[in-house]
Amino acid sequence: MHQIVNYPGHPPESKPLGPAPLSPALRSGNVLYLSGQVGINPDTARIVGPGFAEQAHQALRNVRSLVENAGFSMGDVIKITVFLTRLEDFAELNAIYREYFSEPYPTRSTVGVSLQPSSLLIEIEGVAIRRGA
Repeated sequence: MHQIVNYPGHPPESKPLGPAPLSPALRSGNVLYLSGQVGINPDTARIVGPGFAEQAHQALRNVRSLVENAGFSMGDVIKITVFLTRLEDFAELNAIYREYFSEPYPTRSTVGVSLQPSSLLIEIEGVAIRRGA
């Protein structure tokens, strides 16, 4: 059976980021699948600001809060996919990413895309496997 994992303080059935038909994260046994996380604060449902750094930090904070709310750690994350609207943000992404992950880093792909709404600059999805579970 799959378990919906939501942001801390939000019941599983709530949709803090809007009415899209998705779960922020799903846990299936010792595996956690994260939907794409963006620079939106789940407590306000608003984009945190226009800058890449603030959106990247918020997206990664969202990842971390879901991972930890599911009983996992950031060290359990094994795969990350990053979607960037501006590939020139790649170097800044790497610097910010190191604040949330350490070696051995999760596997990662980075892809250039268009996002909706167009003011979003980054989206991050991932997979975690809890060791020893």
